[in-house]
Amino acid sequence: MLRLYFIQQWSGFPDEGTEDALYDIPILCRFAGIDLTHERVPDAATLLTFRHLLEEHKLAAVMLERIHALLEAKGL
Repeated sequence: MLRLYFIQQWSGFPDEGTEDALYDIPILCRFAGIDLTHERVPDAATLLTFRHLLEEHKLAAVMLERIHALLEAKGL
């Protein structure tokens, strides 16, 4: 779920768009660790609930700041 959250943040996809993109763009499933032959993609409501939990506990901003700092430090 965390990787799906990052996909949303980096791509700007809304919840429904993220769900659709996982079916349409295979590299996103690989990044998220989802094997469509054995698993279902989380639906938009699940993505929304997870995002709200991160935001409610003020974890989203902290995680994104740390990840951006790590990527910047590696020149990515």
